Amino acid sequence: MSAALLAVLLSLVSACAYAAAAVAQERLAARSPGSSALRLLASGAWWWSVALNASAALLHVVALKYGPLTVVQPLGALTLVAAVPLGARLAGRRVSAVEWRGTGLTLLGLGALLLTASGPTPDDVLSVTEAVAVSGATAVLIGLLCRPGARPGLRHATASGIASGVASALTQTVTVAATDPSGPLLSAHVIGVAALVAAFAAGGLLLSQTAYRGGLGAPLAVVTLANPVAAAAIGLSLLGERLRGGAGGVLLALTGAALAAWGVLQLSRATPRPPHDTRPAAPGPSSVPAPSVPAPSGPGPAEPEPVRGSALVPHPPGRRQPTRL
Repeated sequence: MSAALLAVLLSLVSACAYAAAAVAQERLAARSPGSSALRLLASGAWWWSVALNASAALLHVVALKYGPLTVVQPLGALTLVAAVPLGARLAGRRVSAVEWRGTGLTLLGLGALLLTASGPTPDDVLSVTEAVAVSGATAVLIGLLCRPGARPGLRHATASGIASGVASALTQTVTVAATDPSGPLLSAHVIGVAALVAAFAAGGLLLSQTAYRGGLGAPLAVVTLANPVAAAAIGLSLLGERLRGGAGGVLLALTGAALAAWGVLQLSRATPRPPHDTRPAAPGPSSVPAPSVPAPSGPGPAEPEPVRGSALVPHPPGRRQPTRL
């Protein structure tokens, strides 16, 4: 088996593992919408999703060993393709046409962005000052996105994608610095940046758990889009990477961003109704209470009492009781 084919297969398995983890997180969020982080730590389902995410990340790293970034990274977008039908299957429903359309548009746009922003694996690393500055700016941005307001699911998904993208960029720094034969394996630089990686990776996982409370499709699309965009922003600004294709590459990236945004909008509108509808049923004829007749408050002839299933007819004068037909 060739190295390129092995990289593709590993990437496909990694995408499926990421999709299964996302569906598990979404179902856990649907069952326990108000769960805190401490309660999640006591949930076995939560740790299964963590294990799936860790396995997917490990497979992705191994795939990068055998294949170029331009092949492996776009295949990570297949997470969205696998997660949307998998989530619908477990929910007992079919994937709607709007969900398929939104997924396709998001993948096309994301593929265009990754094609222009990705390239050979770089050998540059972030300095301690740059890593701290990036981490501080990211923490501030995540705090702004997590403020109370409209569409918390999409904002938390954006924050999750940014945190994961920054964690990926910092992971690259740790990997390159740790494998550099000219320096120590566990320097203070490597240990400090590794601690930041752990913090942002855990934060991204918790933020995605919160984002999936409103559904799976649109939040996962936002996470899938924000992750490589954040990593590419760091690579372009601090690691000397450039967009491929010159002016044509910039135009392709803008087109991809527009397609991905339209796809996310489609997915945000395709929110399926929960399978168990708790709305009260319309009252039937048997549930309508019979009108009550107030008792007479003073002397006089008594009013006839209504009888169900019978009809009343008038009587000759002097008789008070109706005759039942």
